[in-house]
Amino acid sequence: MKKYIIAIALVFGTGAVINTTLQSCSTLATSDLGLAVIKRVLLGGINKGMSIYGNKEAFLQNNLVDKALPKELRDINTTLEKIAPSLVAKEREYIADAAVYTVNISRPILENAVNSLNAQDVTRIIQGEKGTATLILKEKTSQQLVAAIAPKVEQELNKYGIVKTINTALSGSNLLGSLLGGNRSNVNAGGLSMLASEQIVNGLFNIIEDHEKQNSASLLGPLGK
Repeated sequence: MKKYIIAIALVFGTGAVINTTLQSCSTLATSDLGLAVIKRVLLGGINKGMSIYGNKEAFLQNNLVDKALPKELRDINTTLEKIAPSLVAKEREYIADAAVYTVNISRPILENAVNSLNAQDVTRIIQGEKGTATLILKEKTSQQLVAAIAPKVEQELNKYGIVKTINTALSGSNLLGSLLGGNRSNVNAGGLSMLASEQIVNGLFNIIEDHEKQNSASLLGPLGK
């Protein structure tokens, strides 16, 4: 198997230094070095995401969060833009407010998943494309994150009465039926909070993946990435 010369000296919070070494790909995958570097990248992305989510304005201005908007909610917003554009702005602000309250819920779930990465995960990351580390993290935690934050998101959205306001704006039309399917005449509170929760979670993974890709050359390069 191809050999990689590991030419890195990473100084961690403990002050420990990882020195230059020569290892095979298979040995590297199971080494403390390979695991430590990947954890460092993912934890850096998590910290970046938490920083953005903890700041309402940063959340609203982040295009990676906007790209995570579920199609159903995007369709609702596109329709609302024609009827009550100010309502879309309010909805986005309320979701941003809710996102702030999810930080302390999401962080430990993500950090625990990173700390539980094993040699098999590291091998898959080294052999995969850029972004594989985030993909594995998403596979391990996505459903758990949505389930964990949805009640808080719903609580925050109900506090602002956004669901009732949206239904009032769309009342008297069949728009919701065409947007959400069936003969539905109202946006369900749980449905809206679930869509918002999916955006919050997927936006967070977009940020972590972006961080991974930006740092893969400097941190994962020595691992053959």
